[in-house]
Amino acid sequence: MKNVRELFQIMTRRFGFLDKNCCSAGGCDISLIQSHILYEIDRQHKPSIQQVAEALGTDITTFSRQVQSLIKMKLVKKTPDPDDRRVNLLSLTTEGKYVAASIDQQMNDYLNKIFSHMNDFEKDTVIRSIKLLNEAMAKSGQCCSTPSFG
Repeated sequence: MKNVRELFQIMTRRFGFLDKNCCSAGGCDISLIQSHILYEIDRQHKPSIQQVAEALGTDITTFSRQVQSLIKMKLVKKTPDPDDRRVNLLSLTTEGKYVAASIDQQMNDYLNKIFSHMNDFEKDTVIRSIKLLNEAMAKSGQCCSTPSFG
């Protein structure tokens, strides 16, 4: 069996996770992190900046820059929370909803194409294995954190 890390490296490359722009939709080039942000904003109902940053495991400074770029692209809207003016809520603009739906369609088409090379049993096995892997990863904390010496 190949080195397990190598299997993940190959899968990451094939999925295009290392590409600068993961998708193009509505005339916009969208980076991988931006596509994740759009997905989370769409999935949650008017989340705060903090909620989306936490869901993505991203530090707030890097995240804020990405959100600003999505606001400039007119894909995301930031509005103060009526209950707490210090908190900003995020929502997708009409264009943002279109781009998010387009990315979703592209990803679903790609996954369907991948799964078309498998029978139902293999497809179910892969999906079940990914669920197990995601659950184990959630329990294991973050990879590659800097060790503390002291």
